[in-house]
Amino acid sequence: MDAVTYPNEKTITFIRENMVPLRLRFDDRPWTEFYNVKWTPAILTIDVSKKEHHRSIGFLPPAEFLPALLLGIAKHAFDHDNQAGALRKLEKLLAEYGGSVWAPEAVYYRGVSLYKSGHGPKALKEAYEKLQRDYPASEWAIRAYPYRLL
Repeated sequence: MDAVTYPNEKTITFIRENMVPLRLRFDDRPWTEFYNVKWTPAILTIDVSKKEHHRSIGFLPPAEFLPALLLGIAKHAFDHDNQAGALRKLEKLLAEYGGSVWAPEAVYYRGVSLYKSGHGPKALKEAYEKLQRDYPASEWAIRAYPYRLL
C-alpha cells in the first residue's frame, strides 16, 4: 500500500478532508491486541471512544481503498443514528464506486438507513431487489433475502 495506494493523490486528499489517520506497526501493543489485529494492512475505522465501525484486511488499490473508507465513515454515522450522514456517504460510494467490492454492503446499509429514516419497508425491499439484480452473488444479497417478503 505504501507504493501504490497511500501516495495516490485522491487517497491523500480524501484522508486529509475526512479522517484523522493513525498508522501503527503490526506489533504495536496494546492496540493490536485491543483491536485483534492479526494481519496487515488492517484498516480500521474507529471513533473517539475507540469503537470500531469498519475493518478491511489486506492490500487495496486506490479504487477499492477509497470506497472502503467511505463505507467506514457511513457505518460510523449509521452506528451513531445519523442516518442522513450515512446516506450521504453511501450514495457517494454507490455513485462513484458502484463496481467496488464494497458496493453491495453499501446498498444494504442504504436500504436500512432509509428504513430507519422513516421510508418504511419499501426501502428494504428495494435494497433486496437491487442486490439481487446487481450483486446476486454477494453475501449482502443473502442477508437481504428476507426483505423480499415485504
